[in-house]
Amino acid sequence: MEEQIPFKNLHSREYSGHKKKVHSVAWNCIGTKLASGSVDQTARIWHIEPHGHGKVKDIELKGHTDSVDQLCWDPKHADLIATASGDKTVRLWDARSGKCSQQAELSGENINITYKPDGTHVAVGNRDDELTILDVRKFKPIHRRKFNYEVNEIAWNMTGEMFFLTTGNGTVEVLSYPSLRPLDTLMAHTAGCYCIAIDPVGRYFAVGSADSLVSLWNISEMLCVRTFTKLEWPVRTIGFNYTGHLIASASEDLFIDISNVQTGRTVHQIPCRAAMNSVEWNPKYNLLAYAGDDKNKYQADEGVFRIFGFENA
Repeated sequence: MEEQIPFKNLHSREYSGHKKKVHSVAWNCIGTKLASGSVDQTARIWHIEPHGHGKVKDIELKGHTDSVDQLCWDPKHADLIATASGDKTVRLWDARSGKCSQQAELSGENINITYKPDGTHVAVGNRDDELTILDVRKFKPIHRRKFNYEVNEIAWNMTGEMFFLTTGNGTVEVLSYPSLRPLDTLMAHTAGCYCIAIDPVGRYFAVGSADSLVSLWNISEMLCVRTFTKLEWPVRTIGFNYTGHLIASASEDLFIDISNVQTGRTVHQIPCRAAMNSVEWNPKYNLLAYAGDDKNKYQADEGVFRIFGFENA
């Protein structure tokens, strides 16, 4: 018996404002604001009403001199956001004023950033496979480590005691934190592991790979319990919804797959017009923000992202 989630009130909204393509979207910890980071060297903060329509106010965060490749919100503060850019800086902003409050100059082009769940540290990865951990209060590096393999995405577990790296070797490296001692190497995929997501309930993590598969891992046993096989292109971005029941994954396939975590079955597919760069679920509602390489009819970057919402009975 195929399980059907009765999706109702499906709606999709488009938000435009960036001049070039959007690389990253992220919700704040209470789900009221969404940030977007773009190749146009800016980030923008959008105030989102979960079920509202109409004009949305947005604030532009200006100051970076290269692409804003990734951004993340303080997990404990709904108005603080960190951005990582190819200009070698990491910046901390106040989303109410749009002002940059802290800035750190690092050694390379930054492509990844993530907060420790307690909000005390930020981890930044660059194109040279170097990891820097910053103390948020002083905004100074407290750890630096260069790896001799390709490091793609980084994440802490929910307690902040483990740190994960996805690598170009098809492995997930598990380190203890704060010592960064190796705990485990998981042979996860037959091709490079690109992205990682931690289930908000803390039971699982998921890994997306160049082999077009998404693997689901039991975090306490470090065992793969399931794979999701709907995509045909390298998986660029994945995310769990707020209850941990659904997982979204996207690639160069012209749809975003939404699957049931327990059964592995697809429950919905969102059509899209281009390769996707970022999917992110709201922490309180079934709203999925997504952004990709959309072009307009003149083949110029559209600079948009979309939010897809549904209610399931």
